[in-house]
Amino acid sequence: MSDDYRVIDEDDAFKEYVASCEGISVFAIDTEFHRERSYFPKVALIQINNGTEVVLIDPLAVDSTPLADLFTLDATAVLHAASQDLEVFEHWADSVPKRIFDTQLAAGFTGLSTPSLAALHDKVLRISLPKTSRLTDWLARPLTEDQLDYAASDVAHLLELRNHLVAELEDRGRLEWAENECELLRTATRGPRDPDEAWRRIKAVRQLKGESLGAARALAAWRETQAARLDQPVRFILSDLALVGIAQRKPTTPDQLKSIRGVDDRLARNETGELLLRLVEEGQALPAPKKARQPSRPTRPELRPAVSLVTAWVAQLAGEVHIDPALLGTRADIESFVRGDPDARLAHGWRAELVGDPAKRLMTGDAALAFDGDGGLVLEERSGNAISPR
Repeated sequence: MSDDYRVIDEDDAFKEYVASCEGISVFAIDTEFHRERSYFPKVALIQINNGTEVVLIDPLAVDSTPLADLFTLDATAVLHAASQDLEVFEHWADSVPKRIFDTQLAAGFTGLSTPSLAALHDKVLRISLPKTSRLTDWLARPLTEDQLDYAASDVAHLLELRNHLVAELEDRGRLEWAENECELLRTATRGPRDPDEAWRRIKAVRQLKGESLGAARALAAWRETQAARLDQPVRFILSDLALVGIAQRKPTTPDQLKSIRGVDDRLARNETGELLLRLVEEGQALPAPKKARQPSRPTRPELRPAVSLVTAWVAQLAGEVHIDPALLGTRADIESFVRGDPDARLAHGWRAELVGDPAKRLMTGDAALAFDGDGGLVLEERSGNAISPR
């Protein structure tokens, strides 16, 4: 075992480590997990750096309570690409940190577009991270020294990386912007998927109509519920191919069910087969589904030129101010803003200051977008002197 970290695989040692973190203001944390063969993520390792010591927690050997206790501390958890890690925490420890700092998200405010952890280490710290163990089996035991070294490296310099990013964000006056975005990420909904909406994630089902669509909706809802109950991927319960085939053919007997591609004889003739036939029958009687959530109102044809103008300007602005374009404003954000939706992201917070307020002037005709003579665009005061065609 390396002298740079230690492995914790006993409950008392985990509790003692968390107790030693009392009073810290920041810690780095990462996870290794699998979900290829499960519905929920299977956590295989948790790496923590409290600024004094790096530890690798074996979640297959210890209780999750100390991790939940760690998250009650008045401290900021530093993560990279935190979304999936937060889902892991919620599932294993039923808890998430009080505050987070996502280095990938924060880097977007310095002009980097969703950089990998290795790329950030290389660019900011001039450190190369090991790569050999990234795709190994983290649920196997014992873990190899290479795996442990790889896992420890993910948090070994994460606090230093955070300090560099914080300093740069403070210099640019954007630290509060990044912190606000991190809080939105921390508090985002990540609960189990709604079974009644499962059909919308199957592309071929969205093309079905009438009774076939009703059957597919019933089958997809059952499959989602069953997958969550058994903690298996939905494809292990029933493949998309079989689900769509059943919905289209609408079988009423085991023989008809068995003839559908993707349905084997065993499935067709056991209790599950009987259930599938019943779901098909019940699904055909379902009322038409509600439409997926749409914008508050469609973008009117006369507003489309404004969307194009603002989109072009935002793309130019992202490069000028060195912010990831996806952070600054997506096409959907721009359309929402142009429509005047009250919850449009560009109308609130730092985006309103940087994008929304100038864009309003462009839309009202108080400002104009022009070529700058050097291949770029510039937003400038409008002269009001129209050039008429000859």
